[in-house]
Amino acid sequence: MHACAHDAHSAMLLGGAKILQEMKDKLKATVVLIFQPAEERGVGAKDMVAENVLDDVEAIFGLHLMPEYPLGVVATRPGEFLAGCGSFNAKINCGKVGLEGISQRYLDPVLAASASVISLQNIVSREMDPLESQVVSVSVINAGSDHNVIPDSVTFGGTYRTFNPKSFIALRKRIGEVIKGQVEVHRCSAEVEFFGREQPTVPPITNDERIYKIARQASSMIVGEENIKLAPTLTGSEDFAYYMEKVPGAFILLGIKNEETGSIHPGHSPHFFIDEDVLPIGAAIHAAFALSYNSHSTTS
Repeated sequence: MHACAHDAHSAMLLGGAKILQEMKDKLKATVVLIFQPAEERGVGAKDMVAENVLDDVEAIFGLHLMPEYPLGVVATRPGEFLAGCGSFNAKINCGKVGLEGISQRYLDPVLAASASVISLQNIVSREMDPLESQVVSVSVINAGSDHNVIPDSVTFGGTYRTFNPKSFIALRKRIGEVIKGQVEVHRCSAEVEFFGREQPTVPPITNDERIYKIARQASSMIVGEENIKLAPTLTGSEDFAYYMEKVPGAFILLGIKNEETGSIHPGHSPHFFIDEDVLPIGAAIHAAFALSYNSHSTTS
């Protein structure tokens, strides 16, 4: 379940729009508000860029609600922040369906897939620099539908994440090699796909130093300096990165954790719940950033 607060993100941006409209006499610039679909598929921001939403835009700001931080706490960092993410799908074919009671007569794609999944974990643990954050995860496996039948094929897929563009290439290359090598051991064949709209590659998020300082200052005005935290680098991904490839920007996390209201579950959990007291905070931060950036631009 991609429960991740995007409805709240839209509500906060609408709130920010209302505040800015009421204070428009203080603005000496045009503020563009981006209500973007399809973040969960990793292509929404890319499509918005293609629709020229960033024309004449000098800087960009975004936020995401985060249940790991207490309500009203802002967490961010300059420079590298969120990892880039790629996806892969693999299909293993072994020819024909077989009866598991006489498995010696058939090739087994489930066994080949299992060996592949286990071997993929060795890429990060044994082949990559341990000081460089990288992740390879298999999160989907589909095989047969009957307990006593060996299926003729298995499909599985997952993601790979890193902050380093060169590591992206290395991970992608090794994922394909490992899957095809393991499958060959089991005398099956494999098709591995990395590209396409269903498997987008999302770039890393790197906060621009200047825009980060403005965003941090604007957030501090709303939540107080005591509620500004330096976030660690995170291997989660966000397609907001497509905007930041075009214009300098900053991305922050805004806490919603509140045990009294039950706002404690992680994003993508079916129990995910938002403490709506965060909505005016997020709206105010949006407006404060626009006003602060406008002020810095007109005085610099």
